[in-house]
Amino acid sequence: MPTTIPRLKCISLLNSLPKPTNNNNIKQIHSQLIINGFKYPIFFAKLINHYSLISPNSNILYSIFHHFHTPHLLLFNTFVKCTPLNHSIHIFKTHFIKKLIHFDHHTFNFILGACARSPSYPTLKLGTQLHTLIIKLGFCSNVLVPTTLIHFYSNNGDIKSARKVFDEMPERNVVSWNAMITGYCSLKDENRKNIVNGMCLFKDMLMICRPNDTTVVCLLSVASQLGIMEIGACVHGFAVKTLCKVEDDVFIGTGLVDMYSKCGCLESALSVFWRMERKNVLTWTAMTTGLAIHGRGKEALEVLYKMGGDGVRPNETTFTSLLSACCHAGLVEEGLQLFRDMEGKFGVVPRIQHYGCVVDLLGRAGKLKEAYDFIMGMSISPDYVMWRSLLSACKIHGDVVMGEKLGKFLLQFKEKNYTEFDHKSEDYIALSNVYASAERWNDVETVRKNMKNKSIFSKSGLSSVQTLSSAAL
Repeated sequence: MPTTIPRLKCISLLNSLPKPTNNNNIKQIHSQLIINGFKYPIFFAKLINHYSLISPNSNILYSIFHHFHTPHLLLFNTFVKCTPLNHSIHIFKTHFIKKLIHFDHHTFNFILGACARSPSYPTLKLGTQLHTLIIKLGFCSNVLVPTTLIHFYSNNGDIKSARKVFDEMPERNVVSWNAMITGYCSLKDENRKNIVNGMCLFKDMLMICRPNDTTVVCLLSVASQLGIMEIGACVHGFAVKTLCKVEDDVFIGTGLVDMYSKCGCLESALSVFWRMERKNVLTWTAMTTGLAIHGRGKEALEVLYKMGGDGVRPNETTFTSLLSACCHAGLVEEGLQLFRDMEGKFGVVPRIQHYGCVVDLLGRAGKLKEAYDFIMGMSISPDYVMWRSLLSACKIHGDVVMGEKLGKFLLQFKEKNYTEFDHKSEDYIALSNVYASAERWNDVETVRKNMKNKSIFSKSGLSSVQTLSSAAL
């Protein structure tokens, strides 16, 4: 690109670029728009979109927005959509109080979407206030706004308000149904009540609206979470009969691979996987994870090399799955070599979860000193899950000396950071078990008394009984 962009060339470049190639290009276009006196808001709205993709600097977006002395709705909505939540809310409040602009349904859609992506109590309170304003201004009749409200309330855990919005909608489309079903199915209830409600809603949907691929992917996710293959198989059949060949849809195919793997039917997962014409990194990762949880570590490693041959690069999650496979299959040397190859061969920088997998791998194999030395030589700070993993390995392999050292270290940290751990008993129980494995009953009693004095109690074990069946469909 030349150093100076011709007057009209800047418009064609702005319209033709889905994403700017670099920051300098968009700055040149920006300067030419100002120099040549272009005052069309649509051009500056596109500028805001491009800048938001390449730069986190909100000051640039502010300067573009305030380039127009008279607020323009398109520019305002684009600004609200592209800035962080706190900035968009601030400018929304300013314009609302001063009555500088008349909002439309897109304005509320973008702000509620931002609130949905940042779930918290303050966000829930803010979204509820916005809901009241939406009702007063009469925007509930537009299907987009209540659909985003459903998504917002669901993400913030208020499923009752989400259902109330859904029931009161004068018109619903497939996106509205999907938002409500996803809201139910994303909540993990002990009695699975919300999952059942989601399944019942799906049955109602079949009589009113044709489900799409998003609906199927959501239901497959539910089946994999619950481990109920009957539901997943029914959804599989529905997709084949009404939507498409599942092997042609990468998202449905990936959902099926994940569902069959987690429901214990690995051969069905492999059958779907190898029939898929197109696979993305999520598909390959789902398959390696399935092999991992079934202890077929060598096959998981073979999938990695086939993945590279298919032109798909593994990501962090892929390596977490593969290292986990090595842990479960006892492939110590293979796992260590895989960890060494992560950055050097595949260009993936190891994260804390990858280091944790290596510690677990060495601990399971009884290489406790190597695991301890590995933690001490890490380039990043270890987390306490890692230390607990090693403590558990000490108990299994009867290394009381190291187990006692690690247990006391974790308890000392607990006392210094008591509010963070909030009466949790895992570390006390783990140290107690180490002493019990060595029959040091006096030390076991000391730990238990310490727990009692600090009002820390262990939770009773629970069993999960499967009560939801394919009849829910």
